[in-house]
Amino acid sequence: MRLAAVAALGLWLGWLRRAPGETFSSMLSVRQALATERRLLRHLGAYLEAETHRLKDLQRFYNKVQDLHQGAGGSAANPLLAYTLIKRLQSDWLNVVHSLEASENTQALKNGYTQVEKDLPEFEDLEGAARALMRLQDVYALSVKGLVKGVFQRASGTHLPDIYSPGQLFPLSADDCFLVGKVAYDMEDYYHSIAWLEEAVSLFRVSYGEWNTEDEGSLEDALDHLAFSYFKAGNVSHALSLSREFLHYDPSNKRIARNVLKYERFLVESPERTTAEVGLQRPNVTHLQTRDLYEELCQTLGSQPTQYQIPALHCSYETNDSPYLILQPVKRELLRLQPYVALYHDFVSDLEAEKIKGLAAPWLQRSVVASEEKQQKAEYRISKSAWLKDTVDPVIVSLDQRIAALTGLNIRPPYAEYLQVVNYGIGGHYEPHFDHATSRKSPLYRMKSGNRLATVMIYLSSVEAGGSTAFIYANLSVPVVKNAALFWWNLHRNGAGNGDTLHAGCPVLAGDKWVANKWIHEHGQEFRRQCGPDPND
Repeated sequence: MRLAAVAALGLWLGWLRRAPGETFSSMLSVRQALATERRLLRHLGAYLEAETHRLKDLQRFYNKVQDLHQGAGGSAANPLLAYTLIKRLQSDWLNVVHSLEASENTQALKNGYTQVEKDLPEFEDLEGAARALMRLQDVYALSVKGLVKGVFQRASGTHLPDIYSPGQLFPLSADDCFLVGKVAYDMEDYYHSIAWLEEAVSLFRVSYGEWNTEDEGSLEDALDHLAFSYFKAGNVSHALSLSREFLHYDPSNKRIARNVLKYERFLVESPERTTAEVGLQRPNVTHLQTRDLYEELCQTLGSQPTQYQIPALHCSYETNDSPYLILQPVKRELLRLQPYVALYHDFVSDLEAEKIKGLAAPWLQRSVVASEEKQQKAEYRISKSAWLKDTVDPVIVSLDQRIAALTGLNIRPPYAEYLQVVNYGIGGHYEPHFDHATSRKSPLYRMKSGNRLATVMIYLSSVEAGGSTAFIYANLSVPVVKNAALFWWNLHRNGAGNGDTLHAGCPVLAGDKWVANKWIHEHGQEFRRQCGPDPND
């Protein structure tokens, strides 16, 4: 990589580190980033226009002097020609070479950049976006080669149909692939780094000798990282081949030369590794013991088609004996009996959904998860959320009344939490988890209203692909249905947690997913959901 580019990159990263982060964890923030880039485009357009005018004037000066030289034929006998020659050499050329116009144009572009600096993503956002692509690659069994071309193809051997066909293709550049591979490389995730760096190397080879101003990486950078990835994965022979190719382009690199000697010595000492093909394994995710079931449900829609053969699972209009619902019953689709899961269609209107999203948007913060006695950010939950009290707007009051009528439960504080509104980010997801607390040390008990008895989750938007809610042990995957409310009991009647409610928010492959959650606690419901005659119920 050229030194000037390295220096520019360092300055660029310095700017990014000072900017507020969390762009990648919410699609609302991503849309705001689009507006920021449009402002930068306007500044760059103004710069190009000014520079075009300046270069046209330089071309005029060049043509004028060139014509004089061709016309004079090497003679300066004419005193006017002699005078203009001396003037040009003493004054004109000085003004051309030291013109302030070029620096003024550049400074105007830098000033425009400074104006939007506070709105730029951090380097953490770039890493988060790269990890999102790897997550989508894994969960939906996508081909990296296809993604690079802008196509969401299943990896070979999966026998699954393509999950998404975008209206417009957005292929990735060599440098785009390099940065994804480098993020994986820095995490010592060589399963992903090899796949993405292979694509980067292939694209860089095609365009070798060319240089894009915006690129961070180069063919040499990609070969370097790919070679070491293969070495760490156990394929020393291929690491050696790639390192030798690097030296073809940069013979003076002593570090790579030492690596070549190390790999050659290693192969001499262990000749069986000369042609060894090492099967790469995905990184082991220790906290996700149900990964295969989870991903299968995300890729398909579980076993829902066979459920419709069960007579007990049906659709109906429900009033729940509530006067509030007599004139407008809710449309219930019963999805599961154990655990009890029901989907209530058209639970909110389009206007209500947009209003709730608008109320939450200014307050969105990175979502956290409970970890023993505290709450913290986690890679297995990528979204932003906000909490809305019923005093914020009458639409929240109306929604709370509807939820109370639907469930028959007491949702007044502290017996229920405020409405949580969530906006998912790039590849936004929430890996398998319980809504109820599984430990008495959980922050949920700080409300002193017991555990989370029930969940009402309202889909405030639709998505183009992905984003379904998967109940792992129930073998059920519920696609995003705009304006519908998903309801389930988290606890048995005896107060014990229902292990079958383990669920996940599958990664959003394409689209902008918004949901609103209402969690209702067990205290205050003693006469509304009573214990059954069977203590095990």
